[in-house]
Amino acid sequence: MKRVAIFQNDLSVGGIQKSLINLLRNIDYDRFYVDLFLFAENTFWNVDFPPQLHVNYLRPVSKAYSFLPFNIAKKMIRPDFGERAEYDVAIDFNSYQNSCAVGVIKIPAKKRVMWIHNDVEIKLQNEWKYRLLWNLFKGKFAYYDEFVGVSQGLIQPFQKMSGVTDKKFRAIQNYIDTAEIARKVLEEPKGFAVDPNCFNLVGLGRLCHQKAYDIMLDIFARAAARREDLRLYIIGDGPDREMLSEQIKKLSLTDKVFLLGNQSNPFCYMQKMDAFISTSRYEGQPLNIMEAMAVGLPLYCTKNLEKYTQNLTGYENLEEALVQAQKEEKHPDDLAAYNKEITDNIADLIEN
Repeated sequence: MKRVAIFQNDLSVGGIQKSLINLLRNIDYDRFYVDLFLFAENTFWNVDFPPQLHVNYLRPVSKAYSFLPFNIAKKMIRPDFGERAEYDVAIDFNSYQNSCAVGVIKIPAKKRVMWIHNDVEIKLQNEWKYRLLWNLFKGKFAYYDEFVGVSQGLIQPFQKMSGVTDKKFRAIQNYIDTAEIARKVLEEPKGFAVDPNCFNLVGLGRLCHQKAYDIMLDIFARAAARREDLRLYIIGDGPDREMLSEQIKKLSLTDKVFLLGNQSNPFCYMQKMDAFISTSRYEGQPLNIMEAMAVGLPLYCTKNLEKYTQNLTGYENLEEALVQAQKEEKHPDDLAAYNKEITDNIADLIEN
């Protein structure tokens, strides 16, 4: 049986955490022994991991180590794994935290792999804090044997910005737990309803610069000025909430746009809607788009998101698309072929 060690900082709210949870629920534990190593016990999700998964908590690592050059941080961070037999694969699923990188590098393993979750070229252009951290932690890339991008569109930008071209790269998309989604859409959100006479849109994700809700609100405002029945519900929270609330007031959209905050079950809310909307500046692989497909919602996404999502057709003129949008029957997608490909690719990564 192949042995796998997976490192992640925590299971708080976030796309990386959710994608890891979906993956760990669907690994073939008859073939693979898996240890999950976490550096914090806080969790947002109601996690029901398979009993075969071994969850280990390591001593938390101070954020101060993020502001040291990686090779210095590597010497100072000393995770205590106890006595461990050698793993066939050690995976840094986080890819941002020095703690996870040091864990992967210091634990005994035949192969060390990093997951890449974002288009780092665009992220570096958009986020000055990330540029600082990148310059401090990029030394860690030399210690990995292989890199996995959650979409094909991430690999070339990472190679360009990191200069890493002599290692193996492969694309493995994020597993979508469609069985969980199918269960959760049947729940009834308490105290919530939409106007069936309106065309109700939903956005889902962290309220941050990357997700570009400011752009979404501007597009929606122009479309709503031409079409009275448009409504927008946004599920999620984050550092841009106050700014977006002010933007909603400034655009006179308080009766048409509603911030619903974080929801442990967003799918029962999505089921009430007529369509899904996304305008992210950049992505890794948009889990929210795949989840909307699983719910069966028509997609209204900007053109730039096509490179991160297979079979997505985006809109050059999203405003016009919203003005012309009509209600459609929902067609939930179980994503069976999509998920099987991921399962096969994960097995190949571990075994070869």
